[in-house]
Amino acid sequence: MTSQEPPQLYAARVPIFPRRVSGKFRNLKWWIMGVTLAIYYLTPWIRWDRGPNLPDQAVLVDLASRRFYFFWIEIWPHEFYFVAGLLIMAGLGLFLFTSALGRVWCGYTCPQTVWTDLFILVERWIEGDRNARVKLHKGKWDARKWRLRLIKWTVWLTIAVATGGAWVFYFTDAPTLFTNLVTFTAHPAAYITIAVLTATTFVFGGFMREQVCIYMCPWPRIQSAMMDPDTLTVGYRDWRGEPRGKKHEGTTGDCIDCMACVNVCPMGIDIRDGQQMECIACALCIDACDDVMDKIGAPRGLIDYLALADEPAERAGAKPKPIWKHVLRPRTILYTALWTLVGVGLIYALFIRSDIEMTVSPVRNPTFVTLSNGNIRNIYDVRLRNKLGEDRSFHLSLTTEGILRIELEGNTEDRDVLVPADTTLLQRVYITARPQDPAASQAATEFRLWVEDNTSGERASVATTFNGKAAK
Repeated sequence: MTSQEPPQLYAARVPIFPRRVSGKFRNLKWWIMGVTLAIYYLTPWIRWDRGPNLPDQAVLVDLASRRFYFFWIEIWPHEFYFVAGLLIMAGLGLFLFTSALGRVWCGYTCPQTVWTDLFILVERWIEGDRNARVKLHKGKWDARKWRLRLIKWTVWLTIAVATGGAWVFYFTDAPTLFTNLVTFTAHPAAYITIAVLTATTFVFGGFMREQVCIYMCPWPRIQSAMMDPDTLTVGYRDWRGEPRGKKHEGTTGDCIDCMACVNVCPMGIDIRDGQQMECIACALCIDACDDVMDKIGAPRGLIDYLALADEPAERAGAKPKPIWKHVLRPRTILYTALWTLVGVGLIYALFIRSDIEMTVSPVRNPTFVTLSNGNIRNIYDVRLRNKLGEDRSFHLSLTTEGILRIELEGNTEDRDVLVPADTTLLQRVYITARPQDPAASQAATEFRLWVEDNTSGERASVATTFNGKAAK
């Protein structure tokens, strides 16, 4: 009997050296990379005047004050539904674009793709194009190889540090934190966060690259559920390209087996083998193939964005369906409708929310207090939230002034409360009923507590209950 070796669960990574390519999709990726990186690195430095005692950073996640600032919008902790709504919109948007155009998120705007493209660009500048990098990789570690690698790794590390540093700037005032970082007076948490993000960016963008997409990211295994035969994705028209081979060998297909599509692929796959999980739909193989088709005088589109549903018609020589028919179909229309519905709901909620809010918490230990004059008193903790950038005076009142009476702790005259800008103030309120009032003897009397902004006249109210002697 012969023993069979168990299958290996690990295979060492084989480095991929994509060749430089030019074309409309490569240019589109350059533009997207430039715009997204500019937004990421520059946004924390944009200033926005919100008034005194408030941060002037346009986009800020203020963990200390538990606020999220986005230009003129301020999100409080109890308004987390706005963040949840944005996450739902992001998910629906990802479903929409995947069902319409395949993995365009992965190929164009995923952070892993953007930073990998940037790292490959640096690598190409320093070490040369594909052939030069392959030769350098296989060569011995001489002085030239060490010099080129150290220069490349230094630039990568600089980008990684800038990436980690930009992230922490979103959580505190960027100019102040930058000064503290360079003077080594920042909180240790800032240095730890930057170090972790620097390490992950350096390793993921420089050394793991396609392995992050294949092994670490769950989306390749999920995205197939979002796609159907009408989804437009990168594919090879084998009915036009096969049989492949050199033209002088008498082949009839348009594919000359030049391997250009394979050499430019950042995932190291051959798109001619059909749809594959590793494909991120970056479309660089389309640019490479179109360039070859132009040189040999063949029509473009041997590799292109295409739908499997069009294959029978194209094999028969007919024209495929118009692109809009692939994009506008029940699945994509449903995703668009849901995405729009959530977006409109968030905008509506944003515009109808009040600048003042009040919460009322009855103190029920004890349920009520009998005063020396026979009056029945209930105690309430009232939280007044001033969302404006200036101090405001608020007036508290009841809808049942003749039945119940209101007093404020520390304020027995005008019942006005000064709430500092952009803060929440806790005010203890006493509500009393005289012995002859029905509320004093009843188990529960409903009433409404009102707050009015003395400057703007804006009002808000909360309904609550007054407990009398009959309450248990």
